[in-house]
Amino acid sequence: MVDSLETRRQELEAKLASKRKDDEDKAGDDGGDRKGYALAVKLSSEFIAAVFVGAILGYVLDTYAGTAPWGMIIFLLLGFVAGVLNVLRSVGAVEKPKVGYSSKED
Repeated sequence: MVDSLETRRQELEAKLASKRKDDEDKAGDDGGDRKGYALAVKLSSEFIAAVFVGAILGYVLDTYAGTAPWGMIIFLLLGFVAGVLNVLRSVGAVEKPKVGYSSKED
C-alpha cells in the first residue's frame, strides 16, 4: 500500500512539473510576440510618416513655386532618408544627436 501511494505521488509530481513547464513556455511566447509586433508597427509607422511628410512638402512646394516635379522628387527622397534614420535611431543602431554639441576641443 505504501509503495502504491509513493508511486502515485511521484506520477503526480511529474505531471505537475510538465504542466508548469508548458504554462511557462506559453506565457513567455505571448509576451515576446506582442512586443515584437508593437515594435514592428512603431518602426513601420515612423518610416511611412517620414516618407508621407516628405511627399506632401514636395507637392506643396511644386504647387506654389511651380517647380514640378523637382520639389516632389527631392522631398520624397529626403523623407525616405529621414525615415531610414528614424528607424535606425529607434532600433539603437545610430546614436541620437546630442544637444549643445560643440566641435571645439577643450
